[in-house]
Amino acid sequence: MTSTVLHIATNGPGLYEITDQVAGQLSGDDGILTLFVRHTSCSLLIQENADPDVQRDLMAWIERLVPRADEPDMRYLRHRSEGPDDMPAHIKAAHLPVSLSIPVVGGRMQLGTWQGIYLWEHRDAPHDRTVAAMFIPA
Repeated sequence: MTSTVLHIATNGPGLYEITDQVAGQLSGDDGILTLFVRHTSCSLLIQENADPDVQRDLMAWIERLVPRADEPDMRYLRHRSEGPDDMPAHIKAAHLPVSLSIPVVGGRMQLGTWQGIYLWEHRDAPHDRTVAAMFIPA
C-alpha cells in the first residue's frame, strides 16, 4: 500500500477497532504508516484491546468531560444544527487525535501486545467514516 482510504461503518458512539482492516493493507516493507480520519466529529486512538472495561471507562470519561448540548452545563453552545450531540462531538475530536503515525517493520505494525487502533465515533447516529492511510517506505 502506498495510499488508500479505509471505510468504517459506525452505529453510534463507541470505539471501533480497525487494527485488522489497517494491517490487511500492508505489504512486507519497513516504513511509517500514517492514518488520518477525514471527519470533524470522530477521532483515532491507539488503546488497549484486551479488556473491554478500558473502552467503557474511556466512554464514561469523555461523556463526563464533554456532555451533550442538552445538559444544563452546556447551554452556552450555539452549534446544534444536527442535534445535541453535534457540537460536543466536535469538541471531543478537538481534544483527541485525528491522525496517527505507526512504525512498520517487515510489513507488521509495531504495536504493543495489547494495543489496537480504534476509530472513536462521537456522534449518536450511524455514520460511514473514512480514514486516509499512507505508507511511506523506509
